[in-house]
Amino acid sequence: MVNDDPLDDPLLTTFGYLIEVSGRLQRSLGQVLDERMSLPIGWLEVLLRLSRSDDGQLAMGVLAEQIVLTTGGVTRLIDRMEKAGYVERRPCPNDRRVLYAGITDAGSARLHEAAGVHVEGLHQTFGVFTTKELATFDRLLIKLRAAS
Repeated sequence: MVNDDPLDDPLLTTFGYLIEVSGRLQRSLGQVLDERMSLPIGWLEVLLRLSRSDDGQLAMGVLAEQIVLTTGGVTRLIDRMEKAGYVERRPCPNDRRVLYAGITDAGSARLHEAAGVHVEGLHQTFGVFTTKELATFDRLLIKLRAAS
């Protein structure tokens, strides 16, 4: 007899692990970054994504999707980062309705300063994996991201 109780589905546990690990990593790595660099981990993520994009900018809606915030949430975040001088809003030349968030020179410099601290924490955290395991983990995360 098959148990049809959804509470017994092992994917509930898998998803729980994913949420728990994600939260713990955000908290622990974010705390180190904040203590050593006075930079919230969310700001680092924005600066990193902008620095890796074409022309150092992303449409606000695209950025919101990538960092999993609402458009209102990303607007407030960019407001704070703009006041700090790390990003600027740029108009879209083809569509007045679209605004870009672009990294500034100060934001790029701040990202380079903070990246070393963050990478150090990442190496400590992910040091439990072999190179082969990390490559597999990356492939699985990419596959999961595409499915979500």
